[in-house]
Amino acid sequence: MTARTGRHFLQIPGPTNVPDQVLRAMSAPTIDHRGPEFAALTLRLLEAIKPVFGTSGPVVIYPASGTGAWEAALVNTLSPGDRVLAFETGHFATLWREMAGSLGLEVDRDFVPGDWRHGADPDVLAERLAADTAREIKAVCVVHNETSTAVTSRIADIRRAMDEAGHPALLLVDTISSLGSIDYRHDEWGVDVTVAGSQKGLMLPPGLSFNAVSSKALEASRTARLPRSFWDWQPIIEANKKGSFSYTPATNLLYGLEEALRLLDAEGLPEVYARHARHAAATRAAVRGWGLEVLCLDEREHSGSLTAVLMPEGHDADEVRKIILERFDMSLGAGLGKLAGRVFRIGHLGSFNDLTLAGTLAGVQMGLELAGVPIKKDGLGDALDLLRTE
Repeated sequence: MTARTGRHFLQIPGPTNVPDQVLRAMSAPTIDHRGPEFAALTLRLLEAIKPVFGTSGPVVIYPASGTGAWEAALVNTLSPGDRVLAFETGHFATLWREMAGSLGLEVDRDFVPGDWRHGADPDVLAERLAADTAREIKAVCVVHNETSTAVTSRIADIRRAMDEAGHPALLLVDTISSLGSIDYRHDEWGVDVTVAGSQKGLMLPPGLSFNAVSSKALEASRTARLPRSFWDWQPIIEANKKGSFSYTPATNLLYGLEEALRLLDAEGLPEVYARHARHAAATRAAVRGWGLEVLCLDEREHSGSLTAVLMPEGHDADEVRKIILERFDMSLGAGLGKLAGRVFRIGHLGSFNDLTLAGTLAGVQMGLELAGVPIKKDGLGDALDLLRTE
């Protein structure tokens, strides 16, 4: 096996690099999760997490992956046979829709197909909701930042379409690869349930997931009839009032969460979002400089947390990724679902700076050249020009 020196470049779009301060916080001794010290930690966290979601309401924390938070959003608000309108914006939107179907929800009638190069279309949503004169659609499911495509849906416009239609459906939004990286406003945008995970913009290992919950969603949970036990919001929120949980919490991950939130607050959330947008723009400049194509087709929908690069015909994205991993010890995201082999994804989110991006793009450029992909030499230089001048 080839010896490696230096640190591995983990440039997949999550899990992301965990800052040393967060790792140190997580290494503290585990304490009694029924004791007063842990209760104080819980109460601090439940307040500190709210600004990242843009909410003043409750945020439920689960010891689970983002998939668990998807399920929690559905089973707490809906009943068997309820109609759900879901947009096909990529691989993860498709998985969420499939989960809804497996739980006994009606997802096929109101499914909105997509080309995986655009976000959820507010105009199409307006048409679908206007046609639903009986108001049978109970929820709209949208992925804010589709991790498989690097396309960001315009949630404020989605909400506006729902309001203009006067439709009472709940709005459920997945922010797993956008929370803490891209501007998001749960309350202002009228989102009813926001789904999130710990392993991306929050700069933690996998293992925590979240639901931010509106008062309308809480009211819906009182009559929803899908089976739930572990995912049930009510006992968790009740226990949280006293600084405890209705299950054994992931104590050391919560230590890390408090430190991650402190780091985000110290930088300032507007500055965090601007940093991600700047790195995304530099990455797109590199892609254009190589003469390649970014997968996202709408300038309004470019992701701030990752970039998906479309390969020219006859070239395999996985071969490029393999060369880059073997030669430069850097991991890039694979193409998922129907994009397998057609795209690679560059993650630029979380604990990330200009030099990390420069090194990442240098590795990508060398890998493309070694793989025989016909590129121009301007990519890295164009990105560096942007990083110097911004």
